[in-house]
Amino acid sequence: MSPAIQPKIDFFSTMVTLDWFVFGLVLVATVASVFYGSYLKRDQGSDESESENFLDLLLMGRKLTLPLFVATLVATWYGGIFGVTEIAFNQGIYNFVTQGAFWYLAYILFAFFIVDKVAIYQAMTLPDLIGKMFGPYSAKLAAVFNFFNVLPIAYVMSLGIFINLLFGWSMWVSMLCGVLIVIAYSLYGGFRAVVFSDLVQFFVMCSGVLLILILSFHHFGGVGFLLENLPPGHWSPTGNVGLGPTLVWGFIALSTLVDPNFYQRCFAAESSAIAKRGILFSTIIWFCFDICTTLGAMYAKAVIPEAESGHAYLTYALQLLPAGIRGFVLAGILATILSTLDSYLFLAGTTLSFDLAPKKWKGKVLIHHLGVILVGAIAFLMALVFKDIKTVWKTLGSYSAACLLLPVVYGYLFPGKIKDKHFVFSCLLGVVATTLWRNWERTGFAKNIDELYAGIAATSTGLLLSFLWEKKSKTRQHNA
Repeated sequence: MSPAIQPKIDFFSTMVTLDWFVFGLVLVATVASVFYGSYLKRDQGSDESESENFLDLLLMGRKLTLPLFVATLVATWYGGIFGVTEIAFNQGIYNFVTQGAFWYLAYILFAFFIVDKVAIYQAMTLPDLIGKMFGPYSAKLAAVFNFFNVLPIAYVMSLGIFINLLFGWSMWVSMLCGVLIVIAYSLYGGFRAVVFSDLVQFFVMCSGVLLILILSFHHFGGVGFLLENLPPGHWSPTGNVGLGPTLVWGFIALSTLVDPNFYQRCFAAESSAIAKRGILFSTIIWFCFDICTTLGAMYAKAVIPEAESGHAYLTYALQLLPAGIRGFVLAGILATILSTLDSYLFLAGTTLSFDLAPKKWKGKVLIHHLGVILVGAIAFLMALVFKDIKTVWKTLGSYSAACLLLPVVYGYLFPGKIKDKHFVFSCLLGVVATTLWRNWERTGFAKNIDELYAGIAATSTGLLLSFLWEKKSKTRQHNA
């Protein structure tokens, strides 16, 4: 017999004592994993220099094994679960295409095209790598892009939504409490704490979304039920937006090639072979996870179509699941948010304290801690400004894909061809074009052209002009 599922519920009253007990156990396991990671560090000896301690803080001493690599990379990628399930609830498999399929291609390109190329640089961060490839000014500019790309605004919002729905606190109080908790354990153990907490969160989040899909199939039936109860547009790969806006997400997905989370894990891996295999294994898991979240949200749409789209998936899941399992799955949803928020918070703090800080402050653990706290404050304040998670992803992702992607990829393809000044010029040209196009009131044909395309065109033009200028300069020198 199918459960009676309502479009609106009191989340707190839905939970019973067993749910809270299981939910608490998962939180205790997460905290214990952080202490366990710290214990392993102390067990290895504490007679390390400050530089070695900082290397452990940022990259776990470059000792990330394959299981830990896969767990932390997978867990880091799904903090915006409310944003993803909202897209699937409203537009069906369009979510799988834009938030899944495009990204798998980018992951595979990263594994086969980039991992081996970056290993030789022994860099600490993505801006550090770019500095070694192009020059110091490129490193600073990349650090600015990097900072805004990993500023965890969307994940502060997601955590705020979760706490707000569960306890009924105001949104700003919910976000503030969530950020303070994540800052606390991120400061305690550094990247090691992030990795070991991700290990627990990885297991819980994957199990949670799988259970929701299995029980949906059991109670309501398979694809036939969805075909009968969903609008035809939910089966369109381009949703209700068309091909052009859909392909924008393809370019945003390619920004994975300049995503600092990928680089950090690759820099931390014991070897490039582990990094490559880890990305490929992670891609398989992401594929399965995306199927679960997309279909789960589509079941929610079919069963409670009038529910609030932003948290329809959670509303549906809490009524579908039995006591105990409900607490476990709820912890899994929380795990997807925390595992991304802590990684982004830590990375943005690293960007401030290592890539953007004056030279005399680099490598200082205290400065890194202050950077993490400052990032938490900035992300919280900006989360109060943005209206929805999708807007955050689209805005920040567009700048990264439009301005930073092409120069970096070109640098891999043609090492030594792009000078420091060329990199800076083309990136800044992309920023200007993206910003102007975004804020210009367009009409006619131009109205349908996304700002990302304008940014890519401008960055490409900047690279071409730089190449022609360099070629002309060499010709003049040769003739002289």
